Amino acid sequence: MGAASSAEGEREPLLGGAPVAARLQPAYSRVYGRRWLVLVVFSLLAFMQSVVWNTWGPIQNSAKHVYGFTDADIAILVLWGPIGYIPWLLFMWLMDKKGLRPSLLLSALFMVLGAGMRVIPLQDLHLRRWLIHGGQLLNGLAGPTLMSAGPLLSTTWFAPDQRATATAVASLVAYLGSAGSFLIGPLVVPAPNGTTLAHAVSAWRGGHIEERLQLVLYAEFGAIALLFVVVLFYFPSRPPVPPSVAAASQRLSYRSSICRLLSNVRFLMIALAYSVPTGVVAGWSGVLDMVLTPAKVSQVDAGWIGFWSVVGGCVFGVAMARFADSIRGMLKLILVLMLAGASLASTWFTLTCLTRVTHLPSTAATLYTSCILVGIFINSSVPIFFELFIETVYPVPEGITCGVVTFLNNLFAGLLLFFLTFYITDLSWLNWCLTGSCLFSLVLILFFRESYDRLYLDVFVSV
Repeated sequence: MGAASSAEGEREPLLGGAPVAARLQPAYSRVYGRRWLVLVVFSLLAFMQSVVWNTWGPIQNSAKHVYGFTDADIAILVLWGPIGYIPWLLFMWLMDKKGLRPSLLLSALFMVLGAGMRVIPLQDLHLRRWLIHGGQLLNGLAGPTLMSAGPLLSTTWFAPDQRATATAVASLVAYLGSAGSFLIGPLVVPAPNGTTLAHAVSAWRGGHIEERLQLVLYAEFGAIALLFVVVLFYFPSRPPVPPSVAAASQRLSYRSSICRLLSNVRFLMIALAYSVPTGVVAGWSGVLDMVLTPAKVSQVDAGWIGFWSVVGGCVFGVAMARFADSIRGMLKLILVLMLAGASLASTWFTLTCLTRVTHLPSTAATLYTSCILVGIFINSSVPIFFELFIETVYPVPEGITCGVVTFLNNLFAGLLLFFLTFYITDLSWLNWCLTGSCLFSLVLILFFRESYDRLYLDVFVSV
């Protein structure tokens, strides 16, 4: 408790120095009620990081009107999130050596500074744009910890029959932040002329659009500052007594973990199966308004589509994680079903957007349904993938494992957004990337051979 970092002795595995025979004896474990507070604080911080990352895509027309952004600027603002993953090895080392508390404090500090830079009211638009870009970059630097520490938190604080659920909450609340941006931005910030109905626009003046946009930025800054204070005063790295045998067991060192992951073919298979579709969907959803503009979908409607696709994925993901907690050893089957649904839904959406060629009906109902289904199937697969990663490579530490896969996820999202800055006029290729990534992931999962090493330890050793 307090602002001090976790001691080095706090990281020593409780069963690490014992011989093998002793490590296979039942260990005393306990779960604490405060674990829910720790989960809520972490999840809210991840929520706000995602809100800030996705601020500009849903209101890109208003941002262009107020600050003079171009389409390339909007894509780069989204791209700062994946760029923030470049020093990911440093963040994973900090998490492995010092624990959750110092890592989360550093991430919260980056977020406060980044959100603060965006609200500085300068009249020079050129300098203001640079400050906004800098703020987005600092916010992106918080991503490696917040996107990858969920499974570490669930293993450290939660019992085996609650781990998948805790992982789902910690990882999917960040996606709710993205959904909140789709909803809050277009509803609070009015669109300029030509992007919505004329009678709805006539009451708004350009100055009012800027005021409402500034209000959103101030609100995000205030929420992040409050969370930073909470983390500063209370966020322990781990409980006094571990909740399971796996939480207390000895793990590989940082260097050995990286070598083990990069040489494990099975891990690389599911890492690509996760990172390719989720990375593509992250980049695609960040510019969803631009994708749907050719289909004559307004900024507000695009925001609602993005909102419900993410919310549906989060609700369905928590339900599937709870199901995985109650019926263990079914992770691969769950992923196969999810990815098959994502492949069908993304194909439907892509062909609907090409209505001039396919002659499929391109109505609001079909666009809503197909796009929301893509979000449901892809986003809900994230916690299931995370749990399968940990089971596959155990005893590699959870933070390092998920740090590698989330880096790959952001790498593919960054590559997609990088190409988007060059091929911005016709975005039909982006929809085909979405469909291809889902089919690619489905094939990899079908050929993957699953194993449950951590589950075996908890179920059989603790009995």
